[in-house]
Amino acid sequence: MQTIILWLIRHKNVPLIFPLLVSLAGALAAPVTWLATKVAPTAEVTVISQSASLLLHHGTPYLGTGQLDSVLSYNPYLPVMALFGLPRALGATGLFGDPRVWLTAVSIALIFAAFSVAAPHRHCDGCRHDVLLSTVFIAASPVIAFPLAVGITDPPVIALMFLTLALIARPSGLIKAAAALGVACAMKATAWPAVPVFTAMLATRDGVKKAWRFAAATIVIAGTLAVVMAPGALASPYSFLQNTVLFPLGLTKHKTPAASPLPGHLLADTGMAGHYAAVGLLAAAGVAFVVWLIVRPPRDARAAAWRLAIGLTAMFTLAPATRWGYFVYPIGLVAWLMLTQRPTAEGLPIEIPPQAAREQTVPAAAR
Repeated sequence: MQTIILWLIRHKNVPLIFPLLVSLAGALAAPVTWLATKVAPTAEVTVISQSASLLLHHGTPYLGTGQLDSVLSYNPYLPVMALFGLPRALGATGLFGDPRVWLTAVSIALIFAAFSVAAPHRHCDGCRHDVLLSTVFIAASPVIAFPLAVGITDPPVIALMFLTLALIARPSGLIKAAAALGVACAMKATAWPAVPVFTAMLATRDGVKKAWRFAAATIVIAGTLAVVMAPGALASPYSFLQNTVLFPLGLTKHKTPAASPLPGHLLADTGMAGHYAAVGLLAAAGVAFVVWLIVRPPRDARAAAWRLAIGLTAMFTLAPATRWGYFVYPIGLVAWLMLTQRPTAEGLPIEIPPQAAREQTVPAAAR
């Protein structure tokens, strides 16, 4: 939609923000409103709403082992994700009781915060305009808009990764970056691969001490949030393991619906031996990736983002239970790198001193 609108107004004197806002309304606001009010909730929305209700009444967003009797009984998300279902659990109805509304609001706010932090200047008009354009562009893109419309839970995690990258680019923002990544890690397991990547980058750029401080802060924040959000889960660690580890890996009685025909899933679909082979390949790829981080660590935040995109692509390709939608993570990271790339010295206009300019305009014969 963005491409069509921009093509239609290419010869018109229309500020870019207006077609982008139209795209945002058509790609995100309208679908979320329609699906939340007129269509039965998706499986993800059902799971988030159920987990919030369980959390409110039982202190844990996870059903016990004996209650896991269908695919929708499992909650593969980490405890903080249940927050998006709390409005409905507390009695909100209609549009404001749908987790998709809150997933959308939080994701856009976090994306805006990330671009604001990454802006070269915090207070100039040009930077504020670019931040707004980038936020609306990303939010209206299929990478963010489509998952939010159907209730998929990746956009807020991606947005927190953006914010972490923006903060970690500044040596003074390490604790804030650890807090952002810690929240993401307490929300969904797909955020955890960012921890070793960013730690390796910091060890190269700022030294081992600061790198370990960042990693420890991230893990402590994630763990603390998980315990605070799901104290009841401590009494049933095996239930937590079944919901958040075994079910996403396809190792439970009821199989996850994440079954896109990618190499890992196709191998796992050949039988139990193939399934364990897929898990083994995934583990081997993880070990190889860690070795790569140690031998050739990324040297700055942009290199870390590229490394994370590559690692996530490999992980989603080899996972025994996977879906095409997971690739919004590497695609989103590449989009972030493109939108936050600053002009190089070669791309900047060369300013010629006035005296030199006058000399260049004088014919050689007259000198």
